[in-house]
Amino acid sequence: MGIRFSARGRRALVALALTTGLALGASGCGGGGDGDDKKPQKSAPATKDGAPDPSTQEGESDTPLAEMKGSKGLLLQITSAQRDAGGFVTINGTLKNDGAERVTVPPAVRGDETEILRHGMSLGGATLVDSKDKKRYYVLRDTDGRPLTTTGFTSLKAGESLAVFIQFPAPPANSSEVTLQLPTFAGAPITISG
Repeated sequence: MGIRFSARGRRALVALALTTGLALGASGCGGGGDGDDKKPQKSAPATKDGAPDPSTQEGESDTPLAEMKGSKGLLLQITSAQRDAGGFVTINGTLKNDGAERVTVPPAVRGDETEILRHGMSLGGATLVDSKDKKRYYVLRDTDGRPLTTTGFTSLKAGESLAVFIQFPAPPANSSEVTLQLPTFAGAPITISG
């Protein structure tokens, strides 16, 4: 009887320890933990389909950092170029058709590398040029070779715009002045923040 009671007692203690640990872990995940009972922070407004409004994302302003003109009325407005702690730079912007007719985005913007071409239309041909350190940075890719940029677009109607992003490896911290290049578009100097 002593052995059976001991085994049952140990199971009860383990269950109690697990329950207590889970409860403490769950309470640690809630709230800010800093004792402030302020209102929750505002999040970015959502569009009709529930996606965040890209024009109000953190680090972006109403005035573009740069504008790059492409063929047939295409315009790429860069709204932010943010250095992230993970060692990369994220460039956000808007690709717009300023022309009077529907425009097919030139396939050259995706570049000519086989790995990127395999994944369809993208801005995978973009590069960042750091003239100070004499380096060129190419679009990052995930483990399957897909470019870390906006994908899946083909054409834009007259006046239509598309929120876009491109991620690159970050240049050294002392290099914040770079040039963004995209095939068929004029290059544009931008300043990386962060």
